[in-house]
Amino acid sequence: MRTSRNKNGGKASVRPVKPAGMRMKALTEATGLPKSAILHYVVQGLLPEPVRTSPNMAYYDPACIERIDFIKAMQKKYALPLSKIKMLLSRRDEGMDVTPLIELGATIFGNPEDAPLGEAEFCEATGLRPVEVRKLKKIGLLLPSEKGRYNQQDVEIGGIYARCIALGAKADDFIFYAEAAKEIVDREMQLRSKLTAHLPDAQDAELTRQMVMGARALRAYVIERTFQQRVAKAEGLKDKALLGGQDGTKSN
Repeated sequence: MRTSRNKNGGKASVRPVKPAGMRMKALTEATGLPKSAILHYVVQGLLPEPVRTSPNMAYYDPACIERIDFIKAMQKKYALPLSKIKMLLSRRDEGMDVTPLIELGATIFGNPEDAPLGEAEFCEATGLRPVEVRKLKKIGLLLPSEKGRYNQQDVEIGGIYARCIALGAKADDFIFYAEAAKEIVDREMQLRSKLTAHLPDAQDAELTRQMVMGARALRAYVIERTFQQRVAKAEGLKDKALLGGQDGTKSN
């Protein structure tokens, strides 16, 4: 608050001191983002809280412009989810060079795709019913990167589930994929920790990036070759040897 004095030296009216910062309108114009997106970033912790002088008056740090530009670049160029962008901003605020972490994130999350679909659009694109979508998500077989938003990979997998369900399969029939995936990822993370725990962050990120690429190749190779060898040994489409250990036999 600032107190001014009149010409006789007495106290005049008390005027509030305007905080340094930007109003929402100026911030939306400077960044090209709608108000709703900016407020969402504040709630998610990607932008600092504004200084509020009244319920309807808030002033945002001008540094929000650069932070929003960073967020947009990470989403557009690398398709990183907001949780990872928040982590990058936090590390950057601590003075860390986040380039190795950005490269690691790009390797893990891939390249940007078309705009994601909402759940209603996803159901229409795949043929799945909302109740089936909820079931698949609950048991870990449908794993959108962001809640309620489905990319092209989700759509392709959703279409496969829909076709199988139409043939008489149930969502629970595929749960072994989720169980096996958790076991594999748990073991991969344990191996990564063993090899990187002693490394500084930059070296850890680079070695992890190389391990991610290697893990993808290993998963595809071992599972596909196991499948091929099982089929090669079978004497026909009805051969019980195809079932492996499920009928009590051992596959060599």
